[in-house]
Amino acid sequence: MLKYFVKRIMMSILVLFGITVIVFFLIHWAPGDPIQAMYNNIPGMTQEQIDAKKASMGLDKPVPVQYVMYMKNLFKGDLGMSIQYNRPVLDLIGERVWNTFGLTFAALLLSILLAIPVGVLSATKKYSAFDYIVTTLAFVGISIPSFFFGFILIKIFAVDLGWFPTAGMQTAGNTFTGLDKIMDIAWHGALPVTVLALINMASYTRYVRSSILDVIRQDYIRTARAKGLKEKVVIYKHALRNGLIPVVTIIGSSLAYLFSGSLITETIFSWPGLGKMIYGATTARDYYVMMGINIFVAVLVVLGQLLSDALLVLVDPRIKFK
Repeated sequence: MLKYFVKRIMMSILVLFGITVIVFFLIHWAPGDPIQAMYNNIPGMTQEQIDAKKASMGLDKPVPVQYVMYMKNLFKGDLGMSIQYNRPVLDLIGERVWNTFGLTFAALLLSILLAIPVGVLSATKKYSAFDYIVTTLAFVGISIPSFFFGFILIKIFAVDLGWFPTAGMQTAGNTFTGLDKIMDIAWHGALPVTVLALINMASYTRYVRSSILDVIRQDYIRTARAKGLKEKVVIYKHALRNGLIPVVTIIGSSLAYLFSGSLITETIFSWPGLGKMIYGATTARDYYVMMGINIFVAVLVVLGQLLSDALLVLVDPRIKFK
């Protein structure tokens, strides 16, 4: 098993290298000049000063040369300097990553806790009214755009009912500490977490339902029932463990998916996380912020796949990697 994970890690390094090449060149070859756009309208700013600023950041060199310089700095732990904020990208990511992580982890946990029992009940009550309702809502959840769902929740629960704030992470001007601060953040995060969780839950529910339906047709389930075991024991002790194996394979990558999918949600709710920051970096053509966040998400995807393999071993010890 150790050899397998070492091989996977080596392959992951090659994948990450390929991602840096593709993303870096795509970003730099896209039309537009961030330095020119930022300083062009400043009174008294001459073209010579703008060119000097480009030279100081190495943006006057050919793109392949810029890539080599970027990779040298990357190996030293330097993700570059933000053009927009004039601060190290690593510091910017460090300030906001936990805001995004808290949002996405809460959404992932909530979606799993809801999807598993709902999916199991839908499978055990196949073709019932409950099953039809769950299946319909799951398809709606997969199909509905996150920004549309977010605006609906804002309209109903924030504007009409006034139960939750429309935007932000904390109440402006508050001096909360300890539990009060946590509750204030949870209050602000209720709607964005709900958007991410319910959309993710829709996919999980379908996976769980399909997997449980396959498992309960197996011979060992019929044998367990023939022995006189209660239906709850058959489903939750014997069927569920094997039924969750296919679901576990997508859990590891879900956190990375939620990180990237939170871009729109964080923008709608003005949540100060990585999603909102990369949106601003994209509109401002902030090369190094865009690269830094893309590399961070790529690393999460790779780690997520490794986590999925590790979880498979925990769920089913019979699995052996070679």
